[in-house]
Amino acid sequence: MASGPGAPGGAGPGNGRAVAAVRGGAPGVPEEDVARSGQPPSRAADAEPDGGLRGAGAELRHKLRTERRLRLVTLISLAALVLLVLPAFFGVRAMASDPVFASLNELKVDSRFSQGPKDQESGSAFCFLKCSFREREADSAGDLKETTAAYAKALTEAGWDQWTNAACEAPERPEEQAHTCWRQDELTLDLYVGLPDCAVDEFAAGLNPSAGAEAAVPADPGTCTGSSVRIKVQNTLVDHRGETDPAPGPLGQTPETVLPTDDPLLQSTPKTS
Repeated sequence: MASGPGAPGGAGPGNGRAVAAVRGGAPGVPEEDVARSGQPPSRAADAEPDGGLRGAGAELRHKLRTERRLRLVTLISLAALVLLVLPAFFGVRAMASDPVFASLNELKVDSRFSQGPKDQESGSAFCFLKCSFREREADSAGDLKETTAAYAKALTEAGWDQWTNAACEAPERPEEQAHTCWRQDELTLDLYVGLPDCAVDEFAAGLNPSAGAEAAVPADPGTCTGSSVRIKVQNTLVDHRGETDPAPGPLGQTPETVLPTDDPLLQSTPKTS
């Protein structure tokens, strides 16, 4: 029987491909490479794309978890900023600068009507035990009428409403002092415009010459011009002017004392016979 390359039992190229196919190999791949890899080339080729997809999926999940953590940290940081940092900032700012005095500073009043302002405050801004009471004193280069008109215009433009109530006491001498009352939200404001300090010193010196000798009186009385400004601001919770008493009592009347009649000390002594 012939054993050439074309014989059925020979070791020709066709038989080699058949043997490789029977053993699970791929055509054209040497058996040494199959033995070295430990698995058929077809299975190794199939395993490589599967491993690549699994790696890409794990990397994607890790990236999503990282982004989720970053979002959570950002939200926590924003919440802490809103709940802690901002209230503390505005609290310190409110303590450092009183809002009422800040609003008085923003009044559109010419500087010559508000010279050398001096502020005083007492009480609590939250009305703890006692509500805040603010007072500002300043000097004005204008006269009484001019200064009063300037402040009235500035207060109206700032949103204050003039309180034309009978509770706003009119001064006894309108030529020497002007008094107007104003209201805005939870605050009431009293504006006093009067004679300048030098005129008050001169008036006090006339009443008490011994005290006037020590007081600083200007050499030329004609130089004593201008006026003085005093502003008082308080909360409406403690300003009860104009309110009616829901349970008024008798005014100017003292109730008579009613004594018990069964008291033995109040009974008349029987006369002796």
